[in-house]
Amino acid sequence: MKIAIIGAGEMGGAFATGLLKGTMFSPGNITVANPHDNKLQKFSQMGVSITTDNRTAAQDADFVALVVKPGVVKTVIDEIKSELDYGKQVIINMAASITIDQLETWLEKDGVVPEIFQVIPNVGIAERESMSFIAPNAKGADNICKVKDIFDDLGESMITNERLLFAGTAMAGCGIAYVMRFVRAASEAGVELGFKADDAKEIIVQTMNGAVKLLQGKAHHPETEIDKVTTPGGMTIKGLNAMERHGFSSAVIEGIKASLV
Repeated sequence: MKIAIIGAGEMGGAFATGLLKGTMFSPGNITVANPHDNKLQKFSQMGVSITTDNRTAAQDADFVALVVKPGVVKTVIDEIKSELDYGKQVIINMAASITIDQLETWLEKDGVVPEIFQVIPNVGIAERESMSFIAPNAKGADNICKVKDIFDDLGESMITNERLLFAGTAMAGCGIAYVMRFVRAASEAGVELGFKADDAKEIIVQTMNGAVKLLQGKAHHPETEIDKVTTPGGMTIKGLNAMERHGFSSAVIEGIKASLV
């Protein structure tokens, strides 16, 4: 299988980096296209095919991933449309705020549209730890397993309908920033308690790793694990109650919901 990534910005670069660490594509079967070659050289050094010509990138790929800013998607499609073979190629759009209807309208040739997948990952994809959401168009059923395999190799993926992509972005895409803000705040508390900044961050990150493994390994509800470490009159319940008095849970819920406004 061959894949072309059109766009080497933050997400396009992260996608390519993740694929290079993954098991689905060898470097020689990855092509990255970008109008300026300064973002391409590092991929060339790793054996990836690079080009500044989007049409060249799209010609020989089984999967063509559009990883550009939303305002550029139609321009890129107009550029590569004549090179696409809808009988052999799958289109993956990773630009947010573009609908399947728009993509089908822009890609339509003689009444035919390709298999299209809307995929919303997060930047954890560079470390093969993305939470990715996949929404296919009506023709996408034929290759849905292949597309899911690609993104499962880069973390975890969920097949959903297009209506929930924005909610997924709020929880997982924006969620990276929310988690980072928690790490920063908890680390600052650690510094106030007497730890060096780097040590405080390491403590919080490892603690988060442990919490994640507990949830993934046993599939328990978070409250079950909270109850295990919350003893009567103990440190944990005092800390939790102080957080709630300052609106912790409400702030998280409202922050995620506000992302959709």
